[in-house]
Amino acid sequence: MLRNVIETRGLCKSFDRKQALHQMDLCIPAGGVHALIGSNGAGKSTLFRILLGFLTADSGDCLLLGQDSRQLTPELRGRVGYVNEEHTLPDWLQVQRLKAMQQQLYPQWNDNVYRQVVGNFDVDPTQRVGSLSRGERAGVNLAMALAQSPELLILDEPTLGLDVVARQAFLEAILFCTQSNTTVVYCSHQMDEVERLAESLIILERGEVKVNCSLDEFSGRVQQWMVPAESRELVLQKVPQLLSSRVIEDHLWMYVLDAPPAFASQLKLLGIAEATGASVSLPDAVRAFMTRHHAGQE
Repeated sequence: MLRNVIETRGLCKSFDRKQALHQMDLCIPAGGVHALIGSNGAGKSTLFRILLGFLTADSGDCLLLGQDSRQLTPELRGRVGYVNEEHTLPDWLQVQRLKAMQQQLYPQWNDNVYRQVVGNFDVDPTQRVGSLSRGERAGVNLAMALAQSPELLILDEPTLGLDVVARQAFLEAILFCTQSNTTVVYCSHQMDEVERLAESLIILERGEVKVNCSLDEFSGRVQQWMVPAESRELVLQKVPQLLSSRVIEDHLWMYVLDAPPAFASQLKLLGIAEATGASVSLPDAVRAFMTRHHAGQE
């Protein structure tokens, strides 16, 4: 049985003088929904292009479903579904004709799955793709990706630009997908979607994997502390665990990563006697973590 659906080792890719991926080591196990997030330029698109065989890495290894991504066979490509934010489909085809063409390409096509998913979007099969709304186009794209019965489904910002109704229908379709044996890699900046769908969290920054763990584990690594506002300069200079901070009225609110159990005592040794800590939500933890790395603080 396949252990990892995606595996990279020392993966590097540069464009001119800009390094998109830097010695990236990433393992995504089979099963479940894995959220992959990162700021713009973190390397997500480059990683996907290399995984799918559209781009060649400068060095390192990249395996997709156990096969070198530089040598993907048509059979293996048929085991991978991919939906991106553009939902690029041929505008001139009727939906029913597009579906028939796709059905011929995939021996494992499941028409029941297609009908169940596309039915959530109220799509007329006689419509031309070019006349579909963005939400309807997203629904057709997802329905076809799921109907091919993929072992791995990569979703790259799939709900971007969708209205509330279409977005809800799309997320419900993903939840339907999780009942099968399909592994989902879900790339999104919408943390409410990540919390609802995913079991694990991967954060990319500057072409490297910074986080790869469960959502609960990551949330537990980040804490919020409140100290007197006059402690700000001391905190910035002497607290290595600091992710971000903000002064509100008379207090400094700060987020810290991997603070030791005796963090309050650490602050007291610095002369900060008044300190109160609390747990944080996943969105706040991610926001604080990405703020530090986006700002270039290490």
